[in-house]
Amino acid sequence: MVKIAPSILSADFAAMGEAVSGISRAGADWIHFDVMDGHFVPNLTFGPGMCKAIRKDTELPLDVHLMVTDPKMWIEPFAKAGADDITFHIEAEPDPRELLSSIHSFGMKAGIVLNPATPAEAAKPFLEYCDLILLMTVNPGFGGQGFIYDVVEKIQTISRWIKEMDIPCELEVDGGVNPETAVLCRDAGASVLVAGSSIFHAADPKEMISVLRG
Repeated sequence: MVKIAPSILSADFAAMGEAVSGISRAGADWIHFDVMDGHFVPNLTFGPGMCKAIRKDTELPLDVHLMVTDPKMWIEPFAKAGADDITFHIEAEPDPRELLSSIHSFGMKAGIVLNPATPAEAAKPFLEYCDLILLMTVNPGFGGQGFIYDVVEKIQTISRWIKEMDIPCELEVDGGVNPETAVLCRDAGASVLVAGSSIFHAADPKEMISVLRG
């Protein structure tokens, strides 16, 4: 079954604990953190402090997506804050084997992220070291963007490689996920869907999570 990971970037920051508790009750599988440093992407969001605070409000896995220029410096702080997995951009760390190993050393799952313009081939040498691959279907930096349909072929390609290599690697998709695009992602082989606006702005988040899951 496809997992749904609501992105707290679209939640009410003034009532974050309540928002996380609400989507946990609504059937979310993971809680997704879009961590932005104002350098790798122009926006600035939150850090380990938010992760530590939210850890008290849910038992769901905390899925940390680092959109930062120096991901190495954030691994230990997020591990101590209670993160369950960390993904980082291959564009920020061209040879990620050491960093994947470092994340694993803290007992967390680890993975890499590809921007829409980064080809699938960039991930292939590292698939066997990853617990998850995150494919951006928007350009990183801001929530609420439109889905980039060209990435669907990349989802299909990496899904095929994961099956051919027979590795236990989740394939996560982030950006512009709504009922229409969720079908495309699921059909292409995605196993985790990140959604922000479509869940947190829905009249019934529980129903929306069910629809996205399919």
